[in-house]
Amino acid sequence: MSQARVFIPNRIYFRIGDVAEILGVKPYVIRFWETEFPFVAPDKAQSGQRVYRRSQIEGLVLIKHLLHIERYSIEGAKKKLTELRKTAKLKESMLGLVSGEEEAAPAEVIQIGSVVDKSQVLSFQEKIEDLQKLIRDPRVNGQVVPGLRLISK
Repeated sequence: MSQARVFIPNRIYFRIGDVAEILGVKPYVIRFWETEFPFVAPDKAQSGQRVYRRSQIEGLVLIKHLLHIERYSIEGAKKKLTELRKTAKLKESMLGLVSGEEEAAPAEVIQIGSVVDKSQVLSFQEKIEDLQKLIRDPRVNGQVVPGLRLISK
């Protein structure tokens, strides 16, 4: 795969303009691909706007690679995707074209057996609790997630 890897920011949802910028194509191209490749169909926000998840963008990156780099036709790309799905290599192929945040900024590594300050552990626990709260209800920290529907217990 001779294409530079595509960086997808660490977000939950992306609008079609964001996706177009990430892929380097016009929004109408993405809308066309949605009609040809149903597995990349976006969710709709309450406003009716398309919102894409990371996995859908990874699929679009693979589609762009097949069509623009490997020069497959639409039908050929569909067959290639079916073949990749049957051989369980679809996700691997998608991830091979995407770079993540971990490549942009490596996380701090703590060696096994090293001494860790108690304040570091408490700080880490606070961060985990904050993330859990954010996952349960993003509105707690003022986060707005388009199209999010909260499920009551």
